[in-house]
Amino acid sequence: MKNEEWKNAEMLNAKDVAEILNVPVSRGYTIIRQLNRELKAKGKLVLRGRINRAFFESKIMP
Repeated sequence: MKNEEWKNAEMLNAKDVAEILNVPVSRGYTIIRQLNRELKAKGKLVLRGRINRAFFESKIMP
């Protein structure tokens, strides 16, 4: 997904996360699992292999 495209997407997958952070796709899956655990602990519904873009951005950007 191009830089402009992921900014418009509601949910990101591991490939998108990997491209944004410049890490391998396997690390993207690990990051998504970690963030989804946080969301689930807050009582939110999570989709395996996907992360909400707004939540992801709030965690990686200062």
